[in-house]
Amino acid sequence: MLISQELRRPTILVADDSPQNIELLSRVLGQEYRIKVATSGEKALKIAYSDEPPDLILLDIMMPDLSGLQVCQRIKANPDRRRIPIIFVTAMTTVEDESLGLAMGAVDYISKPISPPLVQARVRTHLALYDQSRELARMVAQRTAELVATRQQIIRRLGRAAEYKDNETGNHVVRMSHIARLVAQQAGLGPEAVQLVFQTAAMHDLGKIGIPDHILLKPGPLTDGEWVLMRQHAQIGADIIGRHDNELLATARAIALTHHEKWDGTGYPQGLKGEQIPLYGRIVAIADVFDALMTRRPYKAALPAAESLAIMAEQKGTHFDPMLLACFFQQKFEILKVMELYSDDRGAMMDQ
Repeated sequence: MLISQELRRPTILVADDSPQNIELLSRVLGQEYRIKVATSGEKALKIAYSDEPPDLILLDIMMPDLSGLQVCQRIKANPDRRRIPIIFVTAMTTVEDESLGLAMGAVDYISKPISPPLVQARVRTHLALYDQSRELARMVAQRTAELVATRQQIIRRLGRAAEYKDNETGNHVVRMSHIARLVAQQAGLGPEAVQLVFQTAAMHDLGKIGIPDHILLKPGPLTDGEWVLMRQHAQIGADIIGRHDNELLATARAIALTHHEKWDGTGYPQGLKGEQIPLYGRIVAIADVFDALMTRRPYKAALPAAESLAIMAEQKGTHFDPMLLACFFQQKFEILKVMELYSDDRGAMMDQ
């Protein structure tokens, strides 16, 4: 019971080069709080940066090596520790001294010789404010995570909505999203970028919602006029998503608009060439085409893996970015596993 009570007690760091001042503050606060002490600025920083940082710091200004102002400045410059409240406890009592201390980021300024009731009251107040601040930060982080998760689910469901217009494509969005993820990883994109392309690839054909069924589900080749209409799905998808500052939605829009562009400039809707095509659009183009080759569509039968891979190789430097296509082939065994794991017969879902 005593151990659990001790763990719940807030920790106060008392940083002062005077043993008498440390003893006095420890006696004033020791009944209510756990006390850590530092007799120099360097030691104060070491404790503040430790795995168990204090909940509040009482900091003298005039100390050897580093002054209290320097210690405060360094702590406030550290994103992981800047929220720790710092109260200066010092004999420097001019208005200018106090203004400077508060400008450095301290939350309060107590003059020596101290008044024990005043110190207790100020510490209690700032710990309560710090607790509220931490709880608010936790709630904001939790809410932000919930909003991100909700946004991701909306993107996935919109991707599914487009596929329901073309029910012959089955788990296409699942497979090509995983293929895009593998290509992005092999290309050296960081974890956040890899996750971004994985989350947004499902939106690539959202614009098919706007294509008439008699064109989308036609069992034979499309006429020239029908192709004109079919190719509008890239722009329709981009228009549905709209323009946003949000990175997730901006990436989804870029993919919807550019996944049919070709490396040699013969794609649509804008005829972009080479690196004019956004990176994510180039990645998704590879994933989209390979899955289309290997699965049955209203207008074609599924091709075996060897033939599909051969066709992909033939499109190096014409349809596909040569570097990204090399990444695709370096991951081909994992990609073929994806094709098997999420085959239409298995009825896999994106959430898995």
